[in-house]
Amino acid sequence: MFVLEELSAVYPDGTKALDGVSFSLRDGESAALIGANGAGKSTLIMAAVGVLPSAGTVRTAGLLLEKQNLAEIRRKTGVLFQNPDDQLFSATIYDDVAFAPRSAGLSAEETEERVRAAMSLLGIDYLKKRTALKLSGGEKRLAALAAVIAMEPSVLLFDEPTAFLDPRARRSLIKILNGLPQTKLIATHDLAFAEAVASRAIVLKRGRVFADGAARDILHNEKLLEESGL
Repeated sequence: MFVLEELSAVYPDGTKALDGVSFSLRDGESAALIGANGAGKSTLIMAAVGVLPSAGTVRTAGLLLEKQNLAEIRRKTGVLFQNPDDQLFSATIYDDVAFAPRSAGLSAEETEERVRAAMSLLGIDYLKKRTALKLSGGEKRLAALAAVIAMEPSVLLFDEPTAFLDPRARRSLIKILNGLPQTKLIATHDLAFAEAVASRAIVLKRGRVFADGAARDILHNEKLLEESGL
């Protein structure tokens, strides 16, 4: 499970970015995290893996987010950033996908198997020897996702995964996400995409949970969406 209890975070200027956010996701559940710009979506994702300081409680697969568990939390929680270029920096895509397993001390054989499995799952074996500089937005997104999946996380956190994608790549990503077994929290402004990949929607407004329920109900509730600032 993925559990947040009274998660709060404050910007350097004293503004509350998150204000007592609490919710939990069941194993295998897929939830969309939606809200207007500045609602706290990206902050929540970064706070959940200890990149940003926060107060409150975060538990991933039974592990409490605290200093002594940080490395293990980050192995169990894969984060796909809004800009895939932030995650692709090696000479080849193979090396990008292999980076985290190698850094975790896995053997060459295990690393090879992890890379092969992740790239095969996403159908991007053909990118192994390519460089990110030569890829389309969709290919970059899938390469970054492969780099995350190679660590075999139990929870996946996505920050605006449809950014930089054309319609075809977006459709491909929907199919892939719906086939992944991990627990998924997907921060997005794309409400049609949210409905396609999530059974639940959690709405943030000014750093607090404004609504939480079935995606099909929330995403078609025009009054609720307008009140949330969307």
